Amino acid sequence: MDRIDLFRIFVRVVECASFTRAADTLGMPRSSVSAAVQELEGRVRARLLHRTTRVVSPTHDGTAFYERCLRLIADVEEAENIFHQSAMPSGRLRMDVPGRIGRLIVAPALPAFLDAYPEIDIDLGVTDRAVNLVEESVDCVLRVGPLADSGMIARSIGELRLINVASPAYLERHGLPQSPDDLQNHLAVNYASPSSGRVEAWEWVENGVLRSMPMRGRVAVNSAEAYIACCLAGIGLIQIPAYDVRRHLKAGELVEVMPSYRAEPMPMTLLYPHRHHLSRRVHVLADWLESLLKREAQ
Repeated sequence: MDRIDLFRIFVRVVECASFTRAADTLGMPRSSVSAAVQELEGRVRARLLHRTTRVVSPTHDGTAFYERCLRLIADVEEAENIFHQSAMPSGRLRMDVPGRIGRLIVAPALPAFLDAYPEIDIDLGVTDRAVNLVEESVDCVLRVGPLADSGMIARSIGELRLINVASPAYLERHGLPQSPDDLQNHLAVNYASPSSGRVEAWEWVENGVLRSMPMRGRVAVNSAEAYIACCLAGIGLIQIPAYDVRRHLKAGELVEVMPSYRAEPMPMTLLYPHRHHLSRRVHVLADWLESLLKREAQ
């Protein structure tokens, strides 16, 4: 087997922490992946992986070799692409985006991207769960909110502006809150994190300081669709990205409240595995997505 292919297989095993998952993402038999790593260990004359029944992890030598492999693979890919920089980017690209951003912003705009890049095909995943890029062979994923340390390449592509809204029916019944001091007399539709179940506190920035308080609420939900639907029904106040309720605001179905006391904007980040940092199709998609979100997600 070609030496660079051995490096790529080893990198995938380390990232997947499993021979079986690595084989699945590479479309290879598990036995071939295992044999490739054994061949590589024979060539470098060092044990690169700890193997247990549950997980595979790099040894001390394996960790150092993994970092070197990443650089070598990048150099090879850069060399291979020297004479293709002027060519149209091509190939299939798998990306994953949060549910409502995918449905309301990305999907409607995709025809323009496909027209501009006729050689690129898209597998679009639309989900709010945390996708494992390596194990699921995803090229890039859009994350909204603070990032955990994922070991991925991260590209900031803007922020989501959050606003406070209520329905006219709710305001007629409970009155218009003017400041956070009024919130003790109001109800919120509480949002519970789908992953942890933790109810998010009400937040606002005051004099440059982020403040928060728990809100009384008779209904808690774990999806953006239900969150907005309950607000439209007059159940309580919500904090929501502005793009998410733009049409409801224009139609008069929702009203912004306390515009001087908004929560901090939420960062948007595009993540992709280290080995894809030279992919032209990922670059052009990232540029397009950044421009799109800065235009449509405000």
